[in-house]
Amino acid sequence: MNFQDLSLLPTILQAIAEEGYQTPTDIQRKAIPIILKKQDVMGCAQTGTGKTAAFAIPMLQLLNQQIFTKPRCRALVLTPTRELALQIEDNFKAYGRHLKLKVTTVFGGVSAVSQIEALRRGVDIIIATPGRLLDLSQQKILDLSSLEMFVVDEADRMLDMGFINDVKKIVALLPAKRQTLFFSATMPPVVRKLANTLLQNPSEVTVHPVSSTAEKIQQSVYYVEKQDKANLLVKVLLKESMNRSLVFTRTKHGADRLVKQLGKQGIQAKAIHGNKSQQARQKALLDFRNNDIGVLVATDIAARGIDIDELPLVVNYEIPEVPETYVHRIGRTGRAGLAGTAISFCDTNEKEDFKNIQRLIGMTLPVLSL
Repeated sequence: MNFQDLSLLPTILQAIAEEGYQTPTDIQRKAIPIILKKQDVMGCAQTGTGKTAAFAIPMLQLLNQQIFTKPRCRALVLTPTRELALQIEDNFKAYGRHLKLKVTTVFGGVSAVSQIEALRRGVDIIIATPGRLLDLSQQKILDLSSLEMFVVDEADRMLDMGFINDVKKIVALLPAKRQTLFFSATMPPVVRKLANTLLQNPSEVTVHPVSSTAEKIQQSVYYVEKQDKANLLVKVLLKESMNRSLVFTRTKHGADRLVKQLGKQGIQAKAIHGNKSQQARQKALLDFRNNDIGVLVATDIAARGIDIDELPLVVNYEIPEVPETYVHRIGRTGRAGLAGTAISFCDTNEKEDFKNIQRLIGMTLPVLSL
């Protein structure tokens, strides 16, 4: 099957071709026809399988059937982080570059002035994080009464970050008659329960086992004491000779501390986490994408929003406490069917957490020697 078989508009097919897409991924092939029929969808697919295009492409086509002189908010994509919101906006603009639909993002951590101006000019599609969206709605700046399509993206992460009450408040503001699309990389019972409250007779699309990791990611683990991790990381980075490596820590302070330690060893790195300004976070991502720095050190708040083409290496410098977080972290590599490497550093206090991860993914990872 190719994209021409999905009954898409010539203008959208042109944009897809300009992005270099040739054949749809499994989630795109299964979800796009259902969405075009205006049915609700509950989609589960691991990170890096093309979920954003699976909902963005058909949404653009449906919204393009009626263009208003002044755009009104007809579609809302709710997502947990600023980085992911910006990434989704880029995708919508790329696939819809030959259409006249207006897209904007709404998120916290920055001044709301430019976001308010964009909303007042009129937009068709809003990509938003929950807090800022509620703020603007409560100020009567945002009108959701014309909403036709609602997407909850990265639903499991949304719940992990404590947004469930905000999501429920937002849903209460939406028209009852709408098309709802619900996408998640994992589908534990609490996520499925939320989906069941939002969706009407949904079609369920699952293209990989729940909580699976990409087959082309080579995963392994070092068992190492906490105080030896920094030196081990330097050795791994030099040994792997990777142009770009993404390293995950548990805490913001740990990320900043690690950047300083790497700098002393001549390794250029920057940190990205919740305490950084939006400008600093975007600058770090840009430098990483452009190979101006070789290492990006991130906390889990950034795990879903980092979309780097051909990222070769992810290092779990510290093991996440929530097993599903491991899936999202290493999903930054091995995207779109490419190969990738994921290496974990596990100290004595983290062994139980790592056992839970291996139980979740159904694999016992090979142990590397120091």
